Amino acid sequence: MKKKFVLFLLWLLIVPVGCKESGSDKKNQKPDTENSPAVVSKTLPLADPYILFFDNMYYIYGTNVGNGFDVYRSKDLEYWERASALSLSHTNSYGESRFWAPEVYYVEKEKRFYMFYSAEEHICVATSDSPLGPFRQDEKKPIREEKGIDTSVFFDEDGKAYLYFVRFTDGNVIWCAELKENLTEIKEETLVQCFKAEEPWELIAPKVVEGPSVFKQNGIYYMLYSANDYKSQDYAVGFAVSESPFGPWKKYEKNPVLHKNDGLVGVGHGAPFYDQDGKMRYVLHAHKSRTEIHPRNTYIVDMAVKDGLISLGGNFVHPVVVSKLPDNI
Repeated sequence: MKKKFVLFLLWLLIVPVGCKESGSDKKNQKPDTENSPAVVSKTLPLADPYILFFDNMYYIYGTNVGNGFDVYRSKDLEYWERASALSLSHTNSYGESRFWAPEVYYVEKEKRFYMFYSAEEHICVATSDSPLGPFRQDEKKPIREEKGIDTSVFFDEDGKAYLYFVRFTDGNVIWCAELKENLTEIKEETLVQCFKAEEPWELIAPKVVEGPSVFKQNGIYYMLYSANDYKSQDYAVGFAVSESPFGPWKKYEKNPVLHKNDGLVGVGHGAPFYDQDGKMRYVLHAHKSRTEIHPRNTYIVDMAVKDGLISLGGNFVHPVVVSKLPDNI
C-alpha cells in the first residue's frame, strides 16, 4: 500500500493535474472572438497616403475614388476605422473631381488643422477644427491658377513654411516656394525648381518625379520622392539631400531605396511620420496585385536615417479596416 502511495505522489510531480491543457483540448477549444474587431476590408484602399499622429490617435488620408477625401483612424496602425463622413467634400472646396494626395498638419498657434491637396489638377488648402473634418475653404479657389499636384509642406525651425509640389514644366517636376504666413498663398518670387526626372531609374516610364516629402535632421534637408508613372510596376521611391529648403538637391546615387518590396509592385508616393514611440515610419501605396493596379492599397514600413542615408523596409504593416476599433489596444 505504501509503495502504491509513493508511486502516486511521483506521478503527481511529473504530471501536474489541471495546470496545462493538452494539445487535443486546445484544438477543440473555440477561439475567443469577443474582443476581435469585425473586419470590413482586409486592405486599406487609399493611394498617396499620409498619416497624422495627434492626441494619441493616428489619422490617415489619401486618394480614393470620389469627390472628396475619406479619413480613417487607428490606435495601433494595424486596425483602422473609417469616419462616418468625408473629411473634405467637393461641396466645401474648389473643384468637382480628381481629388488627390491630401496631407494634414496641425498648426499649434492657431489650434487649426490645414489640409493641402489637389483638385482638378490645382493645388488647394482647406482648414478644420478637427482632424476628422469637415475641412472647408473660405474662398473656393486654388492657391495658384496654374495646374499643379502633390502638395507637401515643411515647417522649418525658424517658423518659415515651404510648399513642395509638382508642376508640369517638363513632365512632372518638383518645385518649391515659401508660404506666406497665412499658409494659403505662396511667395511667387521664391518659386524655384528642385529637380526633374533625369536618372535612368526615373525614366523607365514617362518623365515623372512626384510625391515629395521633406524633413530635416542635423542641419540637412531630406526629400523623399517617387518616380515613373504610378501605373508602372517600377514606380519606386528615392531621396535627395540639400543644405537649404530651396536646394540645390543632390540625389542619392543608389536610388531607388524602395522598389518592389515584400512582393509588392508599384510602390511609392508615401510620407514619413513618427509613431507613438518616436520611431520613424513610412506610409506608402502599392498596386492591388501584380496584374491589377486599382484600387491601390496602403502599407507601412520601417524607416531609418543613418550616416546621411535613408533606408526603407522591414516590418511591413498591412492595415485592415474594421467596423469599430477594439477597446483592448
